[in-house]
Amino acid sequence: MNKLSIFIADDHAVIREGIKSLVRTQPDMEVIGEANSGRTAWQKVRELRPDVVVMDVSMPDLNGIFATERIKQDCPQVLVLALTIHEDKGYLRQLLKAGAAGYVLKRAATEELIRAIRTVAAGGIYLDPTFTGKLVGSYLRKQSAKETLLNSDLSVRESEVLRLTAWGYSHKEIAAQLEISVRTVETYKVRLMEKLDFHNRADIVRYALHQGWLQDA
Repeated sequence: MNKLSIFIADDHAVIREGIKSLVRTQPDMEVIGEANSGRTAWQKVRELRPDVVVMDVSMPDLNGIFATERIKQDCPQVLVLALTIHEDKGYLRQLLKAGAAGYVLKRAATEELIRAIRTVAAGGIYLDPTFTGKLVGSYLRKQSAKETLLNSDLSVRESEVLRLTAWGYSHKEIAAQLEISVRTVETYKVRLMEKLDFHNRADIVRYALHQGWLQDA
């Protein structure tokens, strides 16, 4: 069985050891390298070409945002999962623009990190539940039943499904939020994906970023 190769970048040795121990408990993952600075991470990743880099945001020499940007420029196939203490959506926005495929808070449970690694490795985008909760709460407070369309093609319901999907909600959770059936949610999602020529959730998140939805407070 081919294992997922993981690279860990964090300036705290204790955190690196903790992540290594966690990854090693997974039968389908292995740690192939580590770094204590952004510049070292960038240099080593170019040599090792791991599947996923678990990247701290605040590091000396070169921070995680710039390191992510350089890694994606040199090794576009390498996936970067940001791991940080910062709950500021500004960091989230910058990391997504730099090319990160996910954002997990360091205080998250260990199984959350493993879930995030698997999600990005499968081609998805992972946002820590803390962010999705804040974003949807803000949106629902501001939302009106007569909200204008996002554009001439999407209906109000389609735009609602689009936003909630971008923020990481499942079909079942979206159905509960909007008080409609799961099948109806699936129908809206199929329609909006066709109208916008989207192929996966990553396309949806990039669209949400462009629209400025991830900046809402």
